[in-house]
Amino acid sequence: MINSDLIRGHLEIIILKLIIEQDRYGYEIANCIKKRTKEQFMIKEATLYSIVNRLEHKGLIESYYGEKTHGKKRRYYKITVLGKAYYTEKKQEWIELKNVLDTLLEESS
Repeated sequence: MINSDLIRGHLEIIILKLIIEQDRYGYEIANCIKKRTKEQFMIKEATLYSIVNRLEHKGLIESYYGEKTHGKKRRYYKITVLGKAYYTEKKQEWIELKNVLDTLLEESS
């Protein structure tokens, strides 16, 4: 299992990436993270919805209700134009951070 402290600062960009791929509902987002990490990281429901609410409040995503399934309508999230721009900016920051960490953690000759 990956220590959640290591990934915590990157959860917004991870969730945005999944929503950019396609509109998704909460459980689907959590399940994608679990599957893609081969169960090395599982986001807690409270954490997921806290982040989704924050992203929606910032205008980075919007929600809507889909078709009724299992007696209840699912709440889907879709990316906004602002959300795409934010994702692009944060992804570039992540690439720069990764490069710095790779350089710092590289073994010197």
